[in-house]
Amino acid sequence: MKILVIDDDKMICIALKTIIESEDDMKVVASGYSYEDAVSLFEKHSPDICLFDIQIGEKNGIDAMKYIKNKNPNAKIIFLTTFLDENYIKDAINLGSQGYILKDDFESICPAIRAVNAGQVVFGSKVIENIGHIKDMTANNSKNTSNSRNFDSLSSRELQILELISQGLNNKEISDKIFLSEGTIRNYISSMLEKLNLRDRTQLAIFYINSDK
Repeated sequence: MKILVIDDDKMICIALKTIIESEDDMKVVASGYSYEDAVSLFEKHSPDICLFDIQIGEKNGIDAMKYIKNKNPNAKIIFLTTFLDENYIKDAINLGSQGYILKDDFESICPAIRAVNAGQVVFGSKVIENIGHIKDMTANNSKNTSNSRNFDSLSSRELQILELISQGLNNKEISDKIFLSEGTIRNYISSMLEKLNLRDRTQLAIFYINSDK
């Protein structure tokens, strides 16, 4: 996997490179320290995963993701930051970030990269707790669409899986917990996305949390 690291602290970039490249299947292809670096290095290296800090100058990591996602909708971006801020988390989710974890959770960095590369969405445990307070998800969870969505169309098994998704579990963890194959879990998730007219598991999690279920 090719990883792009962006953080305005050069020592953190060096530390992240050391952590990431301790894994045989990961390589940091470039490190940068600003919005401009994020944009130019992404275009130059086409990384599999981007690991961005939030505060990287006048234009922040959210701005960099917005620009990159506009040109490359399939770009996979994880935020690694010290900011447990509802507005940052909301913006990251609404703009399609695949992950948001805190720097003090360094042991989760490589597992998060691997999970996102496999198509999962990853939030740190503290971030998951904070998501419960986010009630104004406007971009992808507008009131107009959420009013037409309800749980009536979901089976009890789908509701069970939905709750586990909202807790941040990936497909393997859900599979192990409820004794179904990962393929079956994926099928249930696809079914829920279609029934609820949602795009991905991030939106499923936010929909469940905001439902007061």
